[in-house]
Amino acid sequence: MAVDMETGIMDARNPAAAPSRVTTLVARGGEAAAFDIAAGDRIRIEDLEGRQPGLLFAPEGAFGAGALAQSEDDAAAVEAARAALAARGLDASRLTGFRLFSDETAPGSSVELSAAAAGACALVVAGAAMAPDEQTPPTELRVEIETSGPSRGAAPAPLAAPKLDIRVDAATAQAYRVKAGDYIQIVDVDGRQCSDFLAFDAAALDKGEEFGLDPTVTRTLMATANPAPGLHSKYFDARLNPLVEIVRDTVGRHDAFLLACNSKYYEDLGYPGHDNCTDNFNRALKPYGIAPKAGWPAINFFYNTTVGADDQITMDEPWSRPGDYVLLRALTDLVCASSSCADDVDPANGWQPTDIQIRVYDASENFSRGIAHRMTPDSEPRLTRESGFHPRASAMTRKFVEYRGFWLADCYSDEGPIAEYWACRERAAIMDLSPLRKFEVIGPDAEALMQLAVTRDMKKLAVGQVVYTAMCYPHGGMIDDGTVFRLAPQNFRWICGDDYCGVHLRELAAEHGLKVWVKSSTDQLHNVAVQGPKSREILSQIVETPPHQPSLNELKWFRFTVGKIAGAPVVVSRTGYTGELGYEVWCHPDKATLVWDAIWESGRPHGLKPLGLQALDMVRIEAGLAFAGYEFCDQTDPFEAGIGFAVPAGKTDPYVGAEALKRRREHPSKKLVGLDVSGAEAIGHGDCVHVGRAQIGVVTSATRSPVLGKTIALARLDVAHSEPGTKVEIGKLDGQQKRIAATVVAFPHYDPTKSRVRAEAPASA
Repeated sequence: MAVDMETGIMDARNPAAAPSRVTTLVARGGEAAAFDIAAGDRIRIEDLEGRQPGLLFAPEGAFGAGALAQSEDDAAAVEAARAALAARGLDASRLTGFRLFSDETAPGSSVELSAAAAGACALVVAGAAMAPDEQTPPTELRVEIETSGPSRGAAPAPLAAPKLDIRVDAATAQAYRVKAGDYIQIVDVDGRQCSDFLAFDAAALDKGEEFGLDPTVTRTLMATANPAPGLHSKYFDARLNPLVEIVRDTVGRHDAFLLACNSKYYEDLGYPGHDNCTDNFNRALKPYGIAPKAGWPAINFFYNTTVGADDQITMDEPWSRPGDYVLLRALTDLVCASSSCADDVDPANGWQPTDIQIRVYDASENFSRGIAHRMTPDSEPRLTRESGFHPRASAMTRKFVEYRGFWLADCYSDEGPIAEYWACRERAAIMDLSPLRKFEVIGPDAEALMQLAVTRDMKKLAVGQVVYTAMCYPHGGMIDDGTVFRLAPQNFRWICGDDYCGVHLRELAAEHGLKVWVKSSTDQLHNVAVQGPKSREILSQIVETPPHQPSLNELKWFRFTVGKIAGAPVVVSRTGYTGELGYEVWCHPDKATLVWDAIWESGRPHGLKPLGLQALDMVRIEAGLAFAGYEFCDQTDPFEAGIGFAVPAGKTDPYVGAEALKRRREHPSKKLVGLDVSGAEAIGHGDCVHVGRAQIGVVTSATRSPVLGKTIALARLDVAHSEPGTKVEIGKLDGQQKRIAATVVAFPHYDPTKSRVRAEAPASA
């Protein structure tokens, strides 16, 4: 069977073709990635974003004579290549370097090679740290290796030197011991394969007592269907004692409701005698004196089940891809068992059971915690990362949540979200907002691309100015909202929430034949917001700007300046997400702690506090500011999201979604409104809004407003019921049994004239 290079799926239409397997890896900007090749492998290296030089190091003759232009010696690159190979335990001797791509390479350019001999290679991506006012971020190069051979897959490289390395063959199970503190990695070798997991307290077993993982106890104590890396990460036994915690998860969809498959399941389907995980577990655990069961309650990793609104539990093919894994840490000495699920009669294993790899690592290893985040469905998964400001935030709280691929503070331990809220409203607050996605849009057609991509008129945007705008699909639904910075006549920076914006911009440029590059700079620009009435006083003491740039006190609303804080290069914009006077400070992550410390020391006399996500939600709802997935999505246009002001009727140049938005402006069906809610009962996103029996809308966001002393909400309602003063009811329970009275009001609820955010510096400043 032939394999599709993009999906890795075998082509049944060509059974005579040799089976093959495609492995994908990414070398990130300024880093190196090592990989093995075998004779006959086909290698494709792609410059996804363009303008990204690289150096490929390989054994002499690996790709045949003249396949690539040989590079002059680059000592730093050679050292990086050797280090990457050594970390993988690969041969780092006798390397030859080859040049790949250039500073002018078009997006999507690729090099294809055929391996003449086996060997170890390293791909080094050129690039250094980007200054905040520059647009030279090093970006990724992607490698695809197509190997002909048997269908049995090879497990990815270990995370460290394993103490135990077990292959659990398809439709079997194995038991093994793990010491307290050691790590257990469960790898889905070929993808779409469930692996049921059992763990027992080894000390209790030695006393003749059996205490294993209890999914019901775990769900109750963790208040979640499945624990995840972070605060709520533990799995418990019936004594309410934690046995393991999850450290990493590259899939995010598992099952803790259903039994491991058993003989009765297959008998009921008409398959008597079918292999099953329960019987396999019984055999594997017998040497440990564990009594057999007719059905084992297990943690079913990679099993894709869903509990629907109708209370039915359904399942589908797993989300896991080849090499996906979960990483657990033993909290006591354990006896464990892992299966490769035998189910081949439904989608549970994609209809074809495959192998599972189990690796145990020593407790002395130090693995970061993370959940996988994919930029697009076919992108490499990236584990949750820490921003450059994380060392300072983590010194003040353990309450972090995963947010768009980063760990962000939910609230701080000293006083909590209400105190943080009041600091922002009355004094000043600092918040890490580094997960915002940043894209450098550069080239002669940069203005033309941005004019085509967003709803605002880019021709009216001056150098040094910032504008808030929407980015839409052709049907008028929103891709994202964000801000555009104009750094130079042909240089823009698009700052938003969704990685897909970069893909969309590149596709749009290719479709229209525009000479422009869209380079991801998220990892080169981390940022904090400094918000509140005292924010100007705090920053004006520490921001140094050159004579040709505005000073902090001169900076107007939606403008930016370039300067330094404590010697660190920064861009400072007068923007924010709180409804208060405020600024955002952008710097390279290497300088983040330096910048944070300077702001903190300057802010201490003014009562500066850190701000977490809980407090941010309060202030942004009061200020009527839209949030992706709440006020808007791809089925919502900017008018329905309450940001119709970002779609000027006077923009005459064509842009994506213009015709659809014209129709929607003229014939609106829904409108975002404010609600004043009676009483203090909790209202939340997704609650239905009714007039009489009929549902006429939905709550998008809600909070208890400290400054207003009442519960407020944003809601998207049918235009027929959107006038201020309209009486509505918010449905609870099933939407009919319980109702909470509310009144439609204009929004924003707080400072509707934006006098606070627009406040200018005193004349004497």
